[in-house]
Amino acid sequence: MRTVGTVVRGIRAPIFRKEDDLAKLTCECVLQAAQSEGFAIKDRDVIGVTESTLARTQGNYATVEQIAADVRSKFPGGVAGIVHPILSRNRFSLLLKGISMGLDKLYIQLAYPSDEVGNHLISWDELDEKGVNPTSDVLTEQKYRELFGEEILHPFTGVDYVRMYKEIAPNCEIFLANDPRAMLKFTPNVLCCDIHTRERSKRLLQKAGAERVYTMADILSQPVEGSGYNPNYGLYGSNLSDEHTVKLFPRDCQDFVNRVQQMMLEKTGKRVEVMVYGDGAFKDPVGKIWELADPVVSPGYTSGLEGTPNELKLKHLADTSLKGMEEGAAEDALRKAIEAKSGSLVGSMAAQGTTPRRYTDLLGSLCDLTSGSGDKGTPIVLVQDYFTNFADE
Repeated sequence: MRTVGTVVRGIRAPIFRKEDDLAKLTCECVLQAAQSEGFAIKDRDVIGVTESTLARTQGNYATVEQIAADVRSKFPGGVAGIVHPILSRNRFSLLLKGISMGLDKLYIQLAYPSDEVGNHLISWDELDEKGVNPTSDVLTEQKYRELFGEEILHPFTGVDYVRMYKEIAPNCEIFLANDPRAMLKFTPNVLCCDIHTRERSKRLLQKAGAERVYTMADILSQPVEGSGYNPNYGLYGSNLSDEHTVKLFPRDCQDFVNRVQQMMLEKTGKRVEVMVYGDGAFKDPVGKIWELADPVVSPGYTSGLEGTPNELKLKHLADTSLKGMEEGAAEDALRKAIEAKSGSLVGSMAAQGTTPRRYTDLLGSLCDLTSGSGDKGTPIVLVQDYFTNFADE
């Protein structure tokens, strides 16, 4: 029987630059790794490529001035509020600078005790101690300081985000509230900056009488003064590039993954699956930070990655129907059970504990953990035998 299941390899690659043929270079990197490490490419191998490399080769960048120009066009009156931005130097500081530059007066509504991805301003214990109800209470910046202190630092970054955001946007007024409709006490013009709840926030604001409501998907959804853009996600998924520029989420991801798949088929005769991946969808158990600050884990993937796993829970079978069997007999019975499964196992006790997450979210998280966001130098990940099981020889 097989002695190894899924194998994941980070594939080292050169530093990609604008106008590089990333599909061609991806194939070359994978094939060079296969030759040097002595492994073969197989059908249904998965090649993951980081979203940042695709965006870089596309030249999909924007300056704070270009962001400001689009914000000004959306809010010509010069006064607007932003609802529930995340607390991040990498993800939001330059976006805030551009938004601020495009307005005369800016109101910032922060969620509390943490933003949607788990960056805490204060702790739940502190809220309890001070008798603050986060469901209904609106805290001015002054009240926030009176209750919790003049310097409130993020435990990982050491940054006082309220102070930092005020320094970035000197024309702003900050308050804390979790109902997006609280912004309407200050202005009827709102930019929803929350990521995964943006459509709900927009709906609530519109129903409550807001005049102009946009999400960050509407900012730079098309080129502005020569900028990059993303027609689906706008500013969502962007990262700081330098002190003046952000890298946007990549465009045309589907064309890219289809091209890599076709090139690998031509070079190897094997039909691999390909995906572009960004943040993995997982939560840090200590810091409580949910990693997914991108709008999706994978903005583009080949058709073989559609769907969710349909798996038996081996631990459940070992403790029930296979209990008491000799090792060889138990293994034979397990293989037969796997081979006999048909249809969806959702709701079946035999599948309990196998959370039906999408393949793209599972594989994207695996790729993100493998490549990391630091200096590993492996923006390409090869996953082999992910779709095999105990019954496969």
